[in-house]
Amino acid sequence: MLCEKEFKNPKDTETILKKIRDLSDLTGPVRLMEICGTHTMAIARSGLKTVLPDSVRLLSGPGCPVCVTPANVIDMILDLSQTPGVLIASYGDLLRVPGSRQGDNLLSRRALGGNVESVYSPMDAIRIAREHPELEVVFLGVGFETTAPGTGACIMEASRLGLENFSVLCLLKKTEPALRSLIGAEDFSVNGFLCPGHVAAVIGSDAFSFLAEDYGLPGVVAGFEPADLLCSVLSLMQMLAAKQPGLKNEYTRLVKPHGNPAALAIMDRVFRPAASEWRGLGRIEKSGFALKEEYSPWDAWKKFSLQLPEEKEIPGCRCAQVIRGVLSPSDCPLFRTVCSPENPVGPCMVSGEGACAAAFQYGN
Repeated sequence: MLCEKEFKNPKDTETILKKIRDLSDLTGPVRLMEICGTHTMAIARSGLKTVLPDSVRLLSGPGCPVCVTPANVIDMILDLSQTPGVLIASYGDLLRVPGSRQGDNLLSRRALGGNVESVYSPMDAIRIAREHPELEVVFLGVGFETTAPGTGACIMEASRLGLENFSVLCLLKKTEPALRSLIGAEDFSVNGFLCPGHVAAVIGSDAFSFLAEDYGLPGVVAGFEPADLLCSVLSLMQMLAAKQPGLKNEYTRLVKPHGNPAALAIMDRVFRPAASEWRGLGRIEKSGFALKEEYSPWDAWKKFSLQLPEEKEIPGCRCAQVIRGVLSPSDCPLFRTVCSPENPVGPCMVSGEGACAAAFQYGN
């Protein structure tokens, strides 16, 4: 088994790359998609795209939770932030994501007098609510299955405390329905998937078996170090060359077939499946999490009778196409001209897990 040093600096890099090159002669051009924002950054930071054969192309999919949150949801949150007596608590990335108008984000609304706080965990929002009983504290529950257990735990804690001035705007999303929607799109053109290691650590590697069983597409649950990524690409190429799609777990030091029972139990106790809106993918049934009825007092959707406004996109921004793997960041006319990390137009440039931010920072 590789030690941690070898995962970061794999000594067999040349051997692995030669195997990939040899297999690419058999497969022809292939398009492989990662569906995790942390993978997107790890691939860019390691320079993996620059050492693979030209015929092996890596694409970024809908794996950045901030990026897939559509503009009309942000617009709704911006309006809520101006409600007297309401404090919005959110992870830092979301504070900079614009709504349908460039530059209009939670940070700008805070400058106009809105109560907005950046937090590192949902429990920080619980603490703020306990310290400020005069405020209605709304935590923005954004993420995939990775962050769902933590959000669920904070809802359970609010229930235990009887914390009436706290609620969660649940924007959590499920990975599988999004992938099924992506695969079913007319412009879908992907040959295999690098499956998200963090999500799989919660729901299990077996949760991605549908890729091969239902669609004949190979999938590999991948870690985040250079050796993880190289070995995962090699596994995908081997399956494609043999025309034997399956699911492999290359992240066995963390991911188990059936996931994390304690985390799954929290999710099952607190949430139920619900339709959800996705940037680039539209409305997908049963692709989101909603609070079960017993936790409705802490459901911000119900507490504030929230309704989504009409969907509007920022003119010129191609984030929706980048999320689907249809375009690369450099294909967007705003990339490196109007849009940069210092002046982000769309969420793919804002987020630390966004494909545009990764391409801007590392140039690949």
